[in-house]
Amino acid sequence: MKAITTILAILTLTITYAQKPMKSLHDFTMKTIDGKDLSLTTFKGKKVMVVNTASECGLTPQYKLLEELYLEFKDKNLVILGFPANNFGGQEPGSDAEIQTFCTKNYGVTFPMFSKISVKGNDMHPLYKFLTSFSENGAVDAPVTWNFQKFLIDENGHVVDFVTPTESPASDKVLDWLKK
Repeated sequence: MKAITTILAILTLTITYAQKPMKSLHDFTMKTIDGKDLSLTTFKGKKVMVVNTASECGLTPQYKLLEELYLEFKDKNLVILGFPANNFGGQEPGSDAEIQTFCTKNYGVTFPMFSKISVKGNDMHPLYKFLTSFSENGAVDAPVTWNFQKFLIDENGHVVDFVTPTESPASDKVLDWLKK
């Protein structure tokens, strides 16, 4: 009898967990770099690359590669979302307006940029809790290790994979994902 009770308890937990919908990127509303609220449901049906950025980092030239990738694939279902963060060595000290000017002037960034947030630590934004935690996204545990870590999100808003900060935004891994 005890075994049957245990099995029933496990089945109940399994069914309850299976019925709980997993979060998605589309559950979030974020502030754009110019201060407007934007529901990420706007990007339903698109592949999304989410990148934490910084203006004074050795990896900052990745802005150029991100913009090139965006221009090449934006009409083929890709959007890149940039989230400035000052979590690593104070490499994003500017205001949103200063960041926007820097990105436009130096790299011609046209992909959507958002207001500066925290991507790790006690003040980590809920979006990044979702992106970095398997228990929230159901796909990966991927703590942000530095500026320009890239998260790959499918058309339904689910995390598929991530790309390390030093890996090119146009790596084979990313290009293969875009071609799927």
